[in-house]
Amino acid sequence: MSLSHHQSRSRGGLSYLPPFIMTTQTQNLLTRCSRNKNMQNTTSVSEFHFIQLSEDPDLQPVLFGLFLSMYILALFGNLLIILTVSSDAHLHTPMYFFLSNLSMVDVGFISTTVPRLIADIQTHCPVISYMGCLIQMSLFVIFACMDDMLLAVMAYDRFVAICHPLYYQVIMNPSRCGVLLLGSFIVSLLELLLHYLAVLKISNFGKDNVISNFFCGSSEVLKLACSDSVICNIVRYCISTIFGLLPIPGIIFSYFKIVSSIMRSSSSSGKHKTFSTCGSHLSVVCLFYGTALGVSFSSSLSHSLRSNAVASVMYTVVTPMLNPFIYSLRNKDIKTALRKILSRMSNH
Repeated sequence: MSLSHHQSRSRGGLSYLPPFIMTTQTQNLLTRCSRNKNMQNTTSVSEFHFIQLSEDPDLQPVLFGLFLSMYILALFGNLLIILTVSSDAHLHTPMYFFLSNLSMVDVGFISTTVPRLIADIQTHCPVISYMGCLIQMSLFVIFACMDDMLLAVMAYDRFVAICHPLYYQVIMNPSRCGVLLLGSFIVSLLELLLHYLAVLKISNFGKDNVISNFFCGSSEVLKLACSDSVICNIVRYCISTIFGLLPIPGIIFSYFKIVSSIMRSSSSSGKHKTFSTCGSHLSVVCLFYGTALGVSFSSSLSHSLRSNAVASVMYTVVTPMLNPFIYSLRNKDIKTALRKILSRMSNH
């Protein structure tokens, strides 16, 4: 079916959707959902349409139950970490201070995308307003960058604790911890500002209003705003390199020093304790960057937008869901504190 034929079937100002997702079911869905009957002009869009993870009606209840379960599990795990750290005085250390903040960021990260996805599956109406899309993109950028920066800060904390144990309390004092946390937030705001400047500078909405994912991510919005794919990719990769890959050298350097220190240690018990405290963090780092890079490569190599959206689930849903369980299952202090909480609850 030709492009002109698609456009001629567009009604009520509903903008043209590309053939790769314009099935009969999608046409009917967008006709029912469309709230924007009249486009104000060719350079502004009042709403965006998400692609669906699956158009099979029999799969919708399964997807609804799956994402609802994963969201509840992520909330439960991360809130349990926050409760455990705050209620046990032995865990009031810099390491667990950053861990509890990482859990709070993960709660915000998954809450930015999944509740909206669950509502879209339930209502069969994957539509978001222009302002709602910008808000979702803003929250996603802030929480993703905070996650990124906190993992680097936690690697630095482990480096100081293992390589400079005598000066640990002096270096990682409460003021320094607060500054590191505030610095992570400021860097996240700077990344968001760059995204906004890029979107506003090259904004060219109007030809297409279909988000090539199930949420308004920064890359997806930038693709719609930029008519030149080369410029779009340059801007996207520059921002991703600065803020996404910048913490990686710090993490690698920290663990290089940690491994060197472990190798020089003659105590087998000390080595085991070091590996147990660092293993959880290293597992989370690998999961976070592994899924993020996997999504990035899949979007570059694959031409199927639906497969890219499915790959994004690993990064936006599975990672924040698994993080607290990786820490609780591998960390002896967390398990001990959890047992104390459970014993207190059973006594009452």
